[in-house]
Amino acid sequence: MIEIRSLSRKYGATVAVDSVSLSIGDGQIVGLLGHNGAGKTTMMKMMTGFLEPTAGTVTVDGVDVTSDRRAAQRLIGYLPENAPLYPEMLVQEYLATMAELRGVAPGDVQRAVVDAATDTGLLDRLVQPIGTLSKGYRQRVGLAQAIVHRPKVLILDEPTNGLDPTQIRSIRELILRLGQKTTIFLSTHILQEIEAVCARVVVLIGGKLAADATLAELTDGGWVRVSVAGAAGVEGVFGGIAGVRSVTLVGPDPRSADHTVYRVECATPAPVGELARVALDRGWKLGGIAPEAKTLEAVFKELEHAHVAAEAAE
Repeated sequence: MIEIRSLSRKYGATVAVDSVSLSIGDGQIVGLLGHNGAGKTTMMKMMTGFLEPTAGTVTVDGVDVTSDRRAAQRLIGYLPENAPLYPEMLVQEYLATMAELRGVAPGDVQRAVVDAATDTGLLDRLVQPIGTLSKGYRQRVGLAQAIVHRPKVLILDEPTNGLDPTQIRSIRELILRLGQKTTIFLSTHILQEIEAVCARVVVLIGGKLAADATLAELTDGGWVRVSVAGAAGVEGVFGGIAGVRSVTLVGPDPRSADHTVYRVECATPAPVGELARVALDRGWKLGGIAPEAKTLEAVFKELEHAHVAAEAAE
């Protein structure tokens, strides 16, 4: 559905996006994760045709965004970080205007407005001025304008930025519903946002593609949780096993008062059998040993450290 090849954007000597390539298939919800200034918004503006790339290409359903911008934009729904709303307009007036601007046939505008309002939970707000809506409902209006022309691709830049927890939960549920029939690419710097709605994660650090994998692939493997009793020098003993990178004391095991839990960071595949054998050979009482998923925060920190190291080596 979306093909990005060697996409770059420079502002003078500053490289905002640096030769990014990725492919997004039909019906996926993909999260673009990165810190502020990582190049997320610049990349999305190039994907939607609002900004020309310095180099590289973006195609949507086979249509080149740069060479055939109008045709590509008919396939795309876009919610920028600050939604372009007109507070004096009624919700239905605004959505009808957006539908007409997006090329919806005059006879289909009313149905398009009702469908978009239904999908975003705005039916009972259609005759209300946008300026009187809460911030959460204004964000819904922004989403409604993005889908009013029934696009194949929905691109959302920080869709929950500035919302309260209740509003955030509501928008996340809405994105999941929309994702059942639309390919969605959303950016955020909030880790919980990715974990809540995305199956696949693209990480951008310093304008460069640092990772592109499923959430499960990013967080799976590498950590093992070990519970032992009657043990001494655990950090040193486990740390001497091939493939073990670090050993961290977690604390008492809540399931057994005389056991202590350690987190062992390993290369993959983790040497679970060797950890168990060493513990038993030492005469330690083994209360449990099992792989533990990494947090997305830990993964992001690792990627940032790798990026800094690579930059220093250049």
